[in-house]
Amino acid sequence: MTLKFFLIPIANLVQAEAELNAFLRSHRVLKTDRNWVDEGASSFWAICVDYLDGSSAQETVTGKREAIRGKIDYRLTLPPDEFEQFARLRELRKEIAAAEAVPVYTIFTNEQLATMVREHVITKGDLEKIAGVGDARVVKYADRFLAVQNSKGNVTDASSGTPV
Repeated sequence: MTLKFFLIPIANLVQAEAELNAFLRSHRVLKTDRNWVDEGASSFWAICVDYLDGSSAQETVTGKREAIRGKIDYRLTLPPDEFEQFARLRELRKEIAAAEAVPVYTIFTNEQLATMVREHVITKGDLEKIAGVGDARVVKYADRFLAVQNSKGNVTDASSGTPV
């Protein structure tokens, strides 16, 4: 988070205003504060812009908002067979989220689903090793997600990981 200050004088309003607008268009703005400073003919607006600095701000400028949010295209990063499995897990997550009336990411994030696929998670113990997956999620969702994971060929008992 970085701050930039602008003074917009009444005497040269057009140029200063253009500079401020150009800056706002080219950065990811988090917050702005403005104050009027009454100095007669020298009055001006004092504006403080709180913005993100660095490459993430530049990605916003170029229209790549996904990069700021950490959005990954798993169709490109996962091999086709793993992406198919990922898609099945996403579909299950979507169904559960709709039934519980919660956002999908509260069930599992895309990264957690991708990790399940990449690391061939087939047991509750494997699931617990994924970053951000706690006991509550394991208890509530493991059986359903592990059933999908295990349905891709190697069928095992979802709770113990032993072949059926």
